[in-house]
Amino acid sequence: MKIFKTLFFAFLLAQLIESANAQAYPTKTITLVTPFPAGGSTDSISRLIAINLTKSLGQTVVVDNRAGAGGNIGCDIVAKAPADGYTLLLTSSSTHSIGAAFAKKVPFNYDTDFTPIIHVATAPHVFLVTKKIPVNNLKEFIDYAKNHPNDLNFSSAGVGTIMHLTGEYFNASTGTTMLHIPYKGSGLSMPDLISGKIQVVFDSVISGLQHIQDGKLTAIAVTSKKRISSLPNVPTLMEIGAPYGLGNFVSEALWAMYGPKNLPPAIVKKINSDVNQILLMPEIKQEFVNMGATPGGGTPQEMFQMMLEDRSRWTKVIADQHIVAD
Repeated sequence: MKIFKTLFFAFLLAQLIESANAQAYPTKTITLVTPFPAGGSTDSISRLIAINLTKSLGQTVVVDNRAGAGGNIGCDIVAKAPADGYTLLLTSSSTHSIGAAFAKKVPFNYDTDFTPIIHVATAPHVFLVTKKIPVNNLKEFIDYAKNHPNDLNFSSAGVGTIMHLTGEYFNASTGTTMLHIPYKGSGLSMPDLISGKIQVVFDSVISGLQHIQDGKLTAIAVTSKKRISSLPNVPTLMEIGAPYGLGNFVSEALWAMYGPKNLPPAIVKKINSDVNQILLMPEIKQEFVNMGATPGGGTPQEMFQMMLEDRSRWTKVIADQHIVAD
């Protein structure tokens, strides 16, 4: 009985210490790891969140770009960090959705070695077609593709990227046979798309918006569930694609924040609350619109479920199309 009481009070003391630490959090600089290079969309979103978290938390939040291995280097750093809230991860669906879907061997578990905190943003792709082929809408494109089997190419930022998987998803849904041409970055393929060397790309809105406005490329559709404010006259594939097997077609990049596993619930609640408030700010919403994205929000549980559903979608595409990542 005495031993039981001793263990009970030790447990209670540990809980009180953890609660006190969480209430005092933060007391020093927080590192927000982004597992991709500076200048990309994940980096831009990370810096936007870091600047505003610095204001709301009263401590500096610095972005640390740890690129490499498809995002796994940065993820591994956070997975192995102390669960004290001073090392966090802001990543895209490239890691916890697509990376996990490929089931490659990594030195951590995507689900059990991280604590979900919040869904930060979502961004669709825009289905862009060169002006060098005579198509202006989805019906014309499908007809042209079926009449020119194996003559159309689509580009991506590399094998296994969301751009690649979106193109393969489109092929599988419609029965088209576009050939995948990987580039070292999505921006590198734009001149070839405009010239007609490449005919199709599923790229971010921010990458294609100026070319659409300049009349250099045709925007067939966006891959979100709803139309987006930056391209209000461009339909979604879901709303126009049912006759072609695209009635449920969704392909969106997701960004989310995680901590290491066993991050104290009080710290998770604090960060989640602060980021939710940041995402509601009108100026932040406009920043996301400028990036072709929509701010997220919600609970950690909602974010985790969203990523699992996205992973399930890409797991099927990968299996059906026999895609092997580099």
